[in-house]
Amino acid sequence: MGGGGQLTEPAEEVKGRAGGVYTWQEVQSHCSRSDQWLVIDRKVYNITQWAKRHPGGIRVISHYAGEDATEAFTAFHPDLKWVQKFLKPLLIGELAATEPSQDRNKSATIIQDFHTLRAKVESEGLFRARPSFFCFHLGHILLLEALAWLIIWVWGTSWTLTLLSRVAAARLRPSVLHHRPFEGGLGASANWWNHRHYQHHAKPNVFSKDPDVNMLHLFVIGKTQPVEYGIKKIKYMPYHHQHQYFFLVGPPLLIPIYFHIQIMRSMISRHDWVDLACSLSHYLRYLCCSVPLYGLLGSMLLISFVRILESHCFVWVTQMNHLPMNIDHEKHQDWLSMQLHATCNVKQSPFNDWFSGHLNFQIEHHLFPTMPRHNYHLVAPQVRALCDKHGIPYQVKTMWQGFADVFRSLKNSGDLWLDAYLHK
Repeated sequence: MGGGGQLTEPAEEVKGRAGGVYTWQEVQSHCSRSDQWLVIDRKVYNITQWAKRHPGGIRVISHYAGEDATEAFTAFHPDLKWVQKFLKPLLIGELAATEPSQDRNKSATIIQDFHTLRAKVESEGLFRARPSFFCFHLGHILLLEALAWLIIWVWGTSWTLTLLSRVAAARLRPSVLHHRPFEGGLGASANWWNHRHYQHHAKPNVFSKDPDVNMLHLFVIGKTQPVEYGIKKIKYMPYHHQHQYFFLVGPPLLIPIYFHIQIMRSMISRHDWVDLACSLSHYLRYLCCSVPLYGLLGSMLLISFVRILESHCFVWVTQMNHLPMNIDHEKHQDWLSMQLHATCNVKQSPFNDWFSGHLNFQIEHHLFPTMPRHNYHLVAPQVRALCDKHGIPYQVKTMWQGFADVFRSLKNSGDLWLDAYLHK
């Protein structure tokens, strides 16, 4: 699962018999790092060796070990027929005729209805991108970048003028950062982002599976983790004040510090020399342009300011859709229910669409990760109707409410931790 990357025909031997018949209990027992099975369309596959070579990364496919991965497999792979040929050597059998198609307590009706919706959306052509949209988007990014440098070149390098010009250019980056991030243009790694982001989409807001909820003990989030930390008397930070220190260590430092450390470690440890070369070339080009204008120290201060500004935009735009939502351990839900419990939308408007890079349609973005973002608003009414039919909350809020909910959710989680810490 997880698109992208170059696939090579797998040749490893698989365990078991291609004609084997298995129960869900047998499949679920194969969920360790050294023994991994999963189910796609009732077919049972042994992915133990293949997971290491999975183009989307070993972790995202391993998150579905011992489970039905049909919906995730469909969501992440645009060309299912082409990918199917790589599954054939991994096939070890199928589910017994007496076993249901879905595992655990997933709703067969919800799964079928969502499958029908996806087929309808595909028939309407909503998975086809409009090149003109992305050409225009890239064009206006390049135009504003060029204008920012032109302003400095013509009117001088005063810090007031410089900071104003960089604000306009930096605001555009979070959108690029999320949809087709880094790839040399922003100085980071496409492979690192893809492997990280596929996990987030595959298991959003699930502890130990979604890297976006790995807070490194700086914060406690949701309703479950704060109580667990409190009962165990875990106090790495004064969590009852996390809604206050969030403004100091969250938005300002995510990209400049945490992401950049992760990116460099990832590129070096995975030997992603092409990504590393692209990253270094980005900073080299920046220094060649900026040092003649600002000097070395001024250039370092300027890029630090821009990175902090980008980080603020990125954190608020992405977390307003997720942090206030349900965050918990694995519940083994169907695709629709899992995504709706972990995401919400922000009301549509020309400004919200532009500012968030269409991430205000976070629900549709998660349900259909390969859909071009200019089509989210077209599928949204159909998704909402399906949620209403099954009683699944479809949350839409204003952008300001989304920002406030980030603060509010951190405070509520901190209060839960303090109560458990003191009284349980």
